[in-house]
Amino acid sequence: MAKPRIFVSSTYYDLKYIRSSLDNFIEALGFESVLSEKGDIAYSPDISLDESCYREASNADVFVLIVGGRYGSSASTEEKKPTRKFFDRYDSITKKEYDSAWSRDIPIYILVEQNVYSEYQTFLKNRANKEIQYAHVDSINIFHLIEEILAKPRNNPVKTFEKFGEIEDWLKEQWAGLFRELLQRMSSQKQISTLSSQVETLGAINSTLQRYLEVVISKVSPDDAVELIKSEHERLSEIELLDDLKSNAFFLGAFMSEHPTIEQFKEALTKATTFKEFANILGELMESEEVAELVLSYEDSNVPIADVNEAREILKLPPFLLPNEDKKLTKRSSGRAKSARR
Repeated sequence: MAKPRIFVSSTYYDLKYIRSSLDNFIEALGFESVLSEKGDIAYSPDISLDESCYREASNADVFVLIVGGRYGSSASTEEKKPTRKFFDRYDSITKKEYDSAWSRDIPIYILVEQNVYSEYQTFLKNRANKEIQYAHVDSINIFHLIEEILAKPRNNPVKTFEKFGEIEDWLKEQWAGLFRELLQRMSSQKQISTLSSQVETLGAINSTLQRYLEVVISKVSPDDAVELIKSEHERLSEIELLDDLKSNAFFLGAFMSEHPTIEQFKEALTKATTFKEFANILGELMESEEVAELVLSYEDSNVPIADVNEAREILKLPPFLLPNEDKKLTKRSSGRAKSARR
């Protein structure tokens, strides 16, 4: 059975004992750890060594990043320098491994040494001051890496640590939660699949009943059957049409405290020939000047009018002109009027 592959990324010499303990912890859980010092990375002869690391990082199932006081060697794509100063900006191999995992949306867990995180707080308050000497980091890029991680909208859980036991306890909790979430998703998918099957079955039953009823009505009341069946089809079509309108983006999101009924929305769409008329008619139907003013405030915006046009398309009505189209039309009319005056 295939095991989850967990890539451990960090600088080596300052964190080798943490890496070794993490390797044992991962293996004890029955997972497969991927660490460069174990020879777990297959290096290709046609690409640089660090590019092989990025490939392995992006192919892992889980990515663990440990941030300590060393930033690490520069990536092969960076300009080679014999030494780098504290404030020199560049990408390290560890940073690029993290970028590779993030780009593939692999679950990522970030561990930061407590001393390093404390100095990061000092950096935030003294970002422009290059006179400060930091005791626990060898490059300003460590702070920029932490800052980039924390700025991500998701997939960026961060845990500070002083001892390995804290890492072990945190990862156990995180991975147990990940496993529970996976089980819940599997259960939800089964429920959705079952519900979808039931809906399809109900749809088929409904169609069958409809045909049976039409036959029965034709036999029992042949004189009224055609008209009755026709009216029922029209009623069902109206229900389906209103359901389509209810999902329209403008109907769902354009209103504040006062919201029109779907019937009022449809009537305003049907009677209006311009967006301005639509706003005024809707206000009249709802007996609310505030609604009319609110809808009119969207008159110069393409997106709201485009959403209204989607609703008009459902009703098989021509679209309202968008603001830029309206202005072009006005300019053409004005140009023709000037030519006529000449």
